[in-house]
Amino acid sequence: MLAVYFCASPDNIRRVYGGGAGEQIAALAPVYPHIIQSAAMLREHREGLRDTEVIFTTWGMPSLTPADLGLLPNLKAVFYAAGSVKGFAQPFLEAGVRVVSAWRANALPVAEFTLAHILLAGCGYFRNVREYRRPEREGQPYVGGGSYGETVGLIAAGAVGRRLAALLRPYDFRVLVYDPYLSAAGARELGVEKADLPVLFRESLVVSNHLPLLPETRGMIGEELLRQMREGATFINTGRGATVDEGALVRTAMARPDINMVLDVTTMEPPPADSPLYRLPNVLLSSHIAGSKGNELYRMADACVEAFRRYLAGEPMGEEVTLPMLQAMA
Repeated sequence: MLAVYFCASPDNIRRVYGGGAGEQIAALAPVYPHIIQSAAMLREHREGLRDTEVIFTTWGMPSLTPADLGLLPNLKAVFYAAGSVKGFAQPFLEAGVRVVSAWRANALPVAEFTLAHILLAGCGYFRNVREYRRPEREGQPYVGGGSYGETVGLIAAGAVGRRLAALLRPYDFRVLVYDPYLSAAGARELGVEKADLPVLFRESLVVSNHLPLLPETRGMIGEELLRQMREGATFINTGRGATVDEGALVRTAMARPDINMVLDVTTMEPPPADSPLYRLPNVLLSSHIAGSKGNELYRMADACVEAFRRYLAGEPMGEEVTLPMLQAMA
């Protein structure tokens, strides 16, 4: 067996696998001494790579063709220490190579980021800060009604939505979920209620979007839904920017200064320099930080090491991606 690191950026390999996972992999299998950064480099090293059985990678995994994969006749599995494998996995899966993603590990910091903003929304923090910073204000700044018994709406019950639903359990929220693929039994298991989108937007103090970007979800959240949000409500987007009609979001934010738009993702990242998103006081922009960063990257590598141990033991690897799953990914 030979283990090989594939990644366009050696720095990414060091950032993700540098917390001890690399040493654990080396203790389990011989590791090729070079990081393969491209299909051209694969062809250059093809003789030394013929015994490759497993690949470890992360963000920046180069795309390989079926002909490229023919140079790796003994390849059995790819371990991806990041989220979506959409950009590279199809040729591997079609060739019968197993693909494991650390997407559940990457979902946790996104869920934690969202939870923090939900709790702040309950006390009216975002609007309170805006109003309190104006010394010329008349009267007291806005204060929220608290979180106890309040309603939170989650759009999509994928990896992030499910982690977030679990994190919300101790806080006595009523949690609504829109997801046409979530069964009634699955909703009961998560401790949530299924709801259609208009109900979710009308009843929730906080609406959190976790939709994948697919042809049918592009622009899915539009003005009709956004305008239905409650007085003082908050919309959070850590999913994909293009699932929201950005023009509709801007118009709603302008017409409804009482509501808050917390956007960690936008259609273009960053938005164009002339975008109203920079100037609207009730829009909070962050630079797509709701994901693994710093030492959280090690969690993803650790998940891949654990899956590799299971692979060696002939056990189910847990986070394996199939072709049908790939077609439903963002």
